[in-house]
Amino acid sequence: MKFNVDEISSLIKAEIGRYKGRVDVARVGKVLEVGDGIARIYGLDNAMAGEMLEFESGAVGEVFNLTEESVGAVIYGDYVGIKEMSTVRATGQVLTVPAGFGLLGRVVDGLCEPIDDGDEINFESRRLVESPAPGIAQREPVCQPLQTGIKCIDSMIPVGKGQRELIIGDRKTGKTAVALDTIINQKDKNVICIYVAIGQKESTVAQIVHLLRNHHAMEHTVVVSASAGDSAAMQFVAPYTATSVAEFFVYEHGRDVLCVYDDLTKHAVAYRQLSLLLRRPPGREAYPGDIFYIHSRLLERSAKLNKDSGGGSLTALPIVETLEGQVSAYIPTNIISITDGQIYLQRDLFLAGIRPAVDVGISVSRVGGKAQPEAMQKVAPKLRLELAAFRELEDFARLGTELDDATRAQLERGKRMVEILKQKQFAPLGTARQVISILAGSSGLVDDVELSDVGQFIEEMLDWLGLEAVEYIEQIETTGELSDELEKNLTEAITAFKTIYKFSHGK
Repeated sequence: MKFNVDEISSLIKAEIGRYKGRVDVARVGKVLEVGDGIARIYGLDNAMAGEMLEFESGAVGEVFNLTEESVGAVIYGDYVGIKEMSTVRATGQVLTVPAGFGLLGRVVDGLCEPIDDGDEINFESRRLVESPAPGIAQREPVCQPLQTGIKCIDSMIPVGKGQRELIIGDRKTGKTAVALDTIINQKDKNVICIYVAIGQKESTVAQIVHLLRNHHAMEHTVVVSASAGDSAAMQFVAPYTATSVAEFFVYEHGRDVLCVYDDLTKHAVAYRQLSLLLRRPPGREAYPGDIFYIHSRLLERSAKLNKDSGGGSLTALPIVETLEGQVSAYIPTNIISITDGQIYLQRDLFLAGIRPAVDVGISVSRVGGKAQPEAMQKVAPKLRLELAAFRELEDFARLGTELDDATRAQLERGKRMVEILKQKQFAPLGTARQVISILAGSSGLVDDVELSDVGQFIEEMLDWLGLEAVEYIEQIETTGELSDELEKNLTEAITAFKTIYKFSHGK
């Protein structure tokens, strides 16, 4: 049997030409040690800072430390299955999270995985967790109000869309309640809300979700929870994840979004824990040197965008817990310097029954005043001056000095203004009702109402006006203005109600 060498050679060459080899190239390393949510890995010489890693157990991590000998990584989620000398694969990608309208009404973890009992979420896109803040050319001045529904805040410490307003105070002074009131007040205002719970008890988060559902606020809200039982890495990444979800609505759909970070004190503690475990050099109070930067790069992503960039806005309400009223502590002063103002809640006011316990003297809003409705701009300055004068006179009166009639009258009016600014929890008011309440007090129309009855008088007055003078309320709500004629009509209507009130209550 003869073989045609040329024919065989051509056949072999043809087969070789048809063969397409597939070579799977992967950058892999080995785990040297693991514990407390941190892994030290050998062999990933070309790893990038912030690069995602896949462990043999299925867990995911992120490169945080780069040294000549090894790589330090944080592990998101369960790290129990990771063993020494197990394989780690570098993905060549940075951390992204899914986003979409399907998140509304849901509770998710720090990586946007659902942790409630709902159906599978349909996501529309993926967004970078660490994305750059918008530049100067993309921004425009804050010019639209974001109503909290709380009289003392909307009148004297107004918040605008795109602003960063810090809520600061000791524990159990009503910080979360102020934030939740604001979320509830956005119900019919076309504002999407995101609430981030950092290091809180799971029972507390469950109560908040239940409360939002009861007030029909979950329909426009996403809850991102990294509870006290989650790893420090999950607590650290949760606010960045929430901001990325917010940016999906802002940049891709031009929506207004409110993001509440509750609270950044625990976030700083989680980052300190990660940094110390990674052997980074500690600084003041054992916090790492870049503790300011982790909060500034988070909060700088809040902005009011111009029309060319979509026209949306991201408003931030970070919460910070103080110890014994120490506003000058390290983390509080950092965040005060980053934000556009602060709402300070004082324990003494809270215990005295003045709720919300906002200390108007220390609280400030640096940009929100320009976004206030004209009607509020007309009545608010007088309110602030009267309260400031009242506080001074109150201190003076404590000395036991004899006061003249005018000073006593000013003190009595100040006490009534304080009563008017008190508000029940989870009962936000619209702009018109706030303006009318403040007008009634500053015009002296409640000066002859008993101090203990002021709250009831204002409540019944607003209900009566809602029935008998609803056109005045609607006029303020639609135009945002309080003309001299409308002010006169409102004064007459309140005077008429006062007669009815005194007759019906036998006073």
